[in-house]
Amino acid sequence: MARKPFYSIRMRSAKDSTHISGAEGIHLLKDVSKVVKQYTDRALEHERGRSDTIRITVEELKKSPKRIATLPLSTVNTRTPEAAQKTATGLLTAVGISERAVEEAFASLRSGYTMRGAMLLDIEGVRLEPDLLRGVRVSRMGIAQDAAADLSKRLGRLQLNNNTVKEALVLASKVHKFKMVLGELCISDDPKYTTGYIATRTHGYVRLPRIKKRGFPNGGRAFFITGGDIMNLIKYLQETPVLINSITPCQGNITVKELLERKSRR
Repeated sequence: MARKPFYSIRMRSAKDSTHISGAEGIHLLKDVSKVVKQYTDRALEHERGRSDTIRITVEELKKSPKRIATLPLSTVNTRTPEAAQKTATGLLTAVGISERAVEEAFASLRSGYTMRGAMLLDIEGVRLEPDLLRGVRVSRMGIAQDAAADLSKRLGRLQLNNNTVKEALVLASKVHKFKMVLGELCISDDPKYTTGYIATRTHGYVRLPRIKKRGFPNGGRAFFITGGDIMNLIKYLQETPVLINSITPCQGNITVKELLERKSRR
């Protein structure tokens, strides 16, 4: 039987050169037209404004995507930006990342310059990506229809069934399949969205509410890495197609102590 072709569909939109919306997924040929319309509507009807520039790329994948599961999802109910940073620091240092590196990441993400891609930092906080102004964009990832339905059902029970959570979970799950990546810190650049997250293979995808004050426009992603070939990592992040085909547990609020105890069970 012939292999059904998959297509990577990627959308980026802007208004007056300011980023408005982005989306991407991996889909079968029969769904391409429908998804392109969904992404176009999303760019034109976004709460941050109607985009005046929309770029959509449809690319047939030359090889089948790698199938993976999501990271486990949970929430630590942090109540202030200071509490969120303390929690993030505790979880990230538990997997071998220095406190200095976490501080450097927070400072950079709050600095006022939002890159198109993610920062790559070693465990001491030294920047490693070739282009320090652009960063590294993670691409060519998606979620299978059955897995998407399962994820929506699980997140719905937690009142978290929205594109922001789902798309970030897919991205973080792809990133952490590469062993060089120890952890991730993310703060949204959406002024209205104040929940950030950290991710590690040990603790999973951990949401941190109120990581910034409402109205603060700065944000971005930082990946903490160790050892190995940087260019090989970048090639994986940018080019290797990955498709989520199973969902691991999604739970509500959890304590930092409970998350830290996961390390001893691995």
